[in-house]
Amino acid sequence: MDFENKVALVTGSSRGIGKATIIELAKKGCNVVINYNKDEKRAKELCEEVINNYQVKALCIKADISNEKECENMINEIIKSYGKIDILVNNAGVVIDKPLKDRTIEEFKNTINTNLVGAFVLSKLASKYMLDNKYGKIINISSTNAINAFSPEAVDYDCSKAGLITLTKDFAIDLAPYVNVNAIAPGWVDTEMNIDLPEDFIEEETNKIWLKRFAKPEEIAKCIVFLASDDASFVNGTVLTADGGY
Repeated sequence: MDFENKVALVTGSSRGIGKATIIELAKKGCNVVINYNKDEKRAKELCEEVINNYQVKALCIKADISNEKECENMINEIIKSYGKIDILVNNAGVVIDKPLKDRTIEEFKNTINTNLVGAFVLSKLASKYMLDNKYGKIINISSTNAINAFSPEAVDYDCSKAGLITLTKDFAIDLAPYVNVNAIAPGWVDTEMNIDLPEDFIEEETNKIWLKRFAKPEEIAKCIVFLASDDASFVNGTVLTADGGY
């Protein structure tokens, strides 16, 4: 099996796409690391769920990925517990909708630090151990907002997700031939991040999607698991769009 005895870190995995990815990886027999920043209760519940239901090892680690020291501490804890890290999914992200003219520089920086700089730091730290083992998979969760669905009210989010695509390609070149680095660009996904969207906006956006619905988190998670698997051994430096047709 691809995932037996593998160790995967999924950032921002107490809910949404991250949680669904943890469950899909655990189903495959992968040992998992659940990262959270604020929602300790959900993270610990998920940890118990995967241990009890899928008989894999699981760690639950609090870390703000916009903080370099906390990222270092998290990777060190994983290496201390497992001795390696095989898969890194840079999933954690924030978005705040606000008119572009009202966006503050501090808000812009905070989004970039979480969505992009954090992914850079963790990829740099984790890839050292992947290269030592001559094996690794890094999957960055970008967005169609980086490609063809720009939103001025989320300018910092759009920029961070576009940056993730460039980050993916540069790391893919630098870490070859031992580490595969890819990205996924989801479209609209039915997660809590989108729970407060106006109903008329949801209807308008749904009508633009050929499949006439938002994705389920599990559908995106299965794309992530594919890129993390040996079935994707010759996929490197690419961006998989999962938007239902938009």
